[in-house]
Amino acid sequence: MVVAALGILKSGGAYLPLDPTYPRSRLAFILDDSEVPVLMAGDCVKDRLPPAERPTRLLAERGRVVHSPFLPQRWGTAATIDPKNLAYVIYTSGSTGRPKGVEITHESHANLVRWHQQAFEVTPADRASQVARVGFDAAVWEVWPYLAAGASLHIPEEETVGDPERLRDWLVAEAITISFAPTPMAERLLTLPWPAKTALRTMLTGGDTLHGYPRTGLPFQLVNNYGPTECTVVATSCPVFANGSTDRLPPIGRPILNTQVYILDEAGKQVPVGRTGELHIGGAGLGRGYRNRPELTAERFVANPFDGSSRLFKTGDLARMLPDGQIAFMGRGDEQVKVRGFRVEPNEVAAALNEHPAVAQSVVVAHEFSAGDKRLIGYFVAALRSKTTPAELREFLGKRLPDFMVPAAFVKLETLPLTAHGKVDRAALPAPDDTNVLRDAIFTAPHTNVERRVAGILARLLEVERVDVEDNFISLGGHSLLGAQLVARLRDAFGIDVALRVVFDAQTVAALSSEVERLLSAKSAENGGNPG
Repeated sequence: MVVAALGILKSGGAYLPLDPTYPRSRLAFILDDSEVPVLMAGDCVKDRLPPAERPTRLLAERGRVVHSPFLPQRWGTAATIDPKNLAYVIYTSGSTGRPKGVEITHESHANLVRWHQQAFEVTPADRASQVARVGFDAAVWEVWPYLAAGASLHIPEEETVGDPERLRDWLVAEAITISFAPTPMAERLLTLPWPAKTALRTMLTGGDTLHGYPRTGLPFQLVNNYGPTECTVVATSCPVFANGSTDRLPPIGRPILNTQVYILDEAGKQVPVGRTGELHIGGAGLGRGYRNRPELTAERFVANPFDGSSRLFKTGDLARMLPDGQIAFMGRGDEQVKVRGFRVEPNEVAAALNEHPAVAQSVVVAHEFSAGDKRLIGYFVAALRSKTTPAELREFLGKRLPDFMVPAAFVKLETLPLTAHGKVDRAALPAPDDTNVLRDAIFTAPHTNVERRVAGILARLLEVERVDVEDNFISLGGHSLLGAQLVARLRDAFGIDVALRVVFDAQTVAALSSEVERLLSAKSAENGGNPG
């Protein structure tokens, strides 16, 4: 169980959840930036908090609840709460490296609670789980709709939260009826066997891209949700059903209660159905802005061009409207990468990779090996009792994606690293190298002197330890720039000119070596049997 330290903000009695596992420097920044006047903590975490010039009140001491009042007398004994007062502030990562505090009002929070209770028919008999870390806004969603309905809240041990099988067993044993799981964890839970009879009727997920559909026969309904912290946790939602089609990712649904969603182009105009644009969100869930950041607030919370009296939040996320009115999430506007001159959405590659029966979940990122040499790397967690090889994965993806979208290498992990907010932590993925890149079980070594020299040239060019005679230049990350370099190195090594077109036609060491040998023989014949 994670014990929260709470900062009490003067405007409306808002709370600020602090995750005590954060670095002390980050906690110190949040406390100073938010200007909280009072800090509350259990004695088990107080020593992990940074020193601060503010009153600190213990909520629990030696495992026992402290019943003394925590508010200073000068604050009085009661406060009048207006719907536009702050309810809570949660800090999220900032693109500049400086965390930013998102301010959410009581009316925005109440709209979330009201929608959730109606959509999922919450009653006092419900047993809900709380698995998100307190610094993640999903924890707001996990707690208040249930407590406000008189339902019970159940919190697993932290070791259980990070283990899919243990979490499943805990959900079943505790007779949990509604549960939230961050997307990467939900994807793992969906692959596990479940007892036919379980109290769980709804599994909520969100926080990252959902890459697949649930299989038939699961005893609960999966609901996919989307929403930035700035829009009070959830902005769109929809149930996701078993689907034999794999032509697209699961949608993120339709707007929730009192929420408006617009998909706009760069000129601020709505795009047609099926076209991609930036997702903008308005309505009752819209936050007040960023704490003490008026410039950033003005940049991201903009005037609604369709209603001059309201605002929209610029999410930075790409989306398109589907013909049935649901929204397809197309990734971050800044996540698209250019590989070999082509624009690639890594989530699309990951979705295809997840279709392989030996892959439980995956993430695809672009890794820059050197200036201008950017290659896709596929990180994956294997399905239970499944094995695969890079050759199998490349062949599988090659039937679904153009060659420039097939990862140059694959790294097998026990689990995907997650941020404190439950998203895949791309920054924590290990750099691909000879110690972790998945290799084919059978290595076919070069047979001839020419094959050995060509393989050595390719290995140095591609910065890999060795190259199989059947390894594909394109699949290993080859592109036009590297192809030109390969032509130059072959010229230096053999004194022949291999056309760039040939490099991309004869993509394996074996095929390229055959072409080199053909050119050497032709040159020798021209010189009367003298290869020089």
